[in-house]
Amino acid sequence: MSTIIRLTPPGQLPEPKVATKLIVLCAFDKDEDGVLHAAFEPREMPDERRAISTARDMAKRHVGVIAWMRSANPAVGEYGPSEVLYQSGEIPDLD
Repeated sequence: MSTIIRLTPPGQLPEPKVATKLIVLCAFDKDEDGVLHAAFEPREMPDERRAISTARDMAKRHVGVIAWMRSANPAVGEYGPSEVLYQSGEIPDLD
């Protein structure tokens, strides 16, 4: 016997997912000429604790690491000011 679970009433569109926090982790390395570049694409993290823990671990392997967060409502394009959660080493200007 299977059970059907409806998350949205029939005839209605699902509510758009609204993020309340955007938490991002970035790491940087230097090339042969000493120029900083991203070690990978920025990664969205699930929570502040995990972002800080991962950033601390990555700081052992990269020239620079930063984890930051901001309030966000991507559905309407609103983003609050950035708050650094963890920063280590050399970071390019991210503004």
